[in-house]
Amino acid sequence: MGAQIRVYKRRIKTVSATKKITKAMEMIAASRIVKAQRKVAASAPYAGELTRAVTAVATGSNTKHALTTEVENPVRVAILLVTSDRGLAGGYSSNAIKAADLLTTRLKAEGKDVVTYIVGRKGVAYYGFRERPIVESWTGFTDSPTYADAKRVAGPLIEAVQQDTAEGGVDELHIVFTEFVSMMTQTPVDKRLLPLSLETTAEESEAVKDKILPLYDFEPSDEGVLDALLPRYVESRIYNALLQAAASEHAARRRAMKSATDNAEELIKSLTRLANAARQADITQEISEIVGGASALADATAGSDR
Repeated sequence: MGAQIRVYKRRIKTVSATKKITKAMEMIAASRIVKAQRKVAASAPYAGELTRAVTAVATGSNTKHALTTEVENPVRVAILLVTSDRGLAGGYSSNAIKAADLLTTRLKAEGKDVVTYIVGRKGVAYYGFRERPIVESWTGFTDSPTYADAKRVAGPLIEAVQQDTAEGGVDELHIVFTEFVSMMTQTPVDKRLLPLSLETTAEESEAVKDKILPLYDFEPSDEGVLDALLPRYVESRIYNALLQAAASEHAARRRAMKSATDNAEELIKSLTRLANAARQADITQEISEIVGGASALADATAGSDR
């Protein structure tokens, strides 16, 4: 019985150590969510004003641009999938991958060839294990992306859209990422980035609300302005997606670590009850042995007196 108590104590010690780790990770993730939300809010004014400027150029001129012109019969499509570099975030990465798989299936059903670009080690590992082709991947910054990271990702994608499909280019660019709705809700979404779809997030709309769209004089030309603004616009869209994904990753990790901590507490309580029951059984057995020995000794003493 003593050996069983030692086993319970050893397991309680191990689970307690794990609980400390998961609790620490939960607190770290909670603090990083706030920082990620602040970054999303800070990026909104720039993205909103940039959207307004691009809208003015795109709607105020008849200039056709490779990033704004719809292809009549698109044959090749690129998908940018945003996952995480690290695990312990519940179903965060797997849900984004499932959304990308659904989008891929839908696009292929429309007769389009699909090529994939991936952000995050989890997505790269998933596609690599299944031997699925990846055009290009980026890792190492998913939990705290910068604008430089977004620019590095956007470069090859913009170049692919500007190229002819016969030379390896694509007709459309879609992005799949996890949108941060609240601390408890993060939703995988897919959006088309190119050809240009002028849309704003709720934060960006609030940042430029009630502002009148100004009249612009384009110098040196409409096309020159679009050449300068459109890459910045795409970079801002990708940057916003990376920030949303980072906030979602931290929220998913906090929730997963809280669940792990709660489960560890329940397991410790259960093991403690089992250890106490084993200890009580051990004490009861010892008392029974003492009482039995005393009774046998008393019977032996009574027999010798007769």
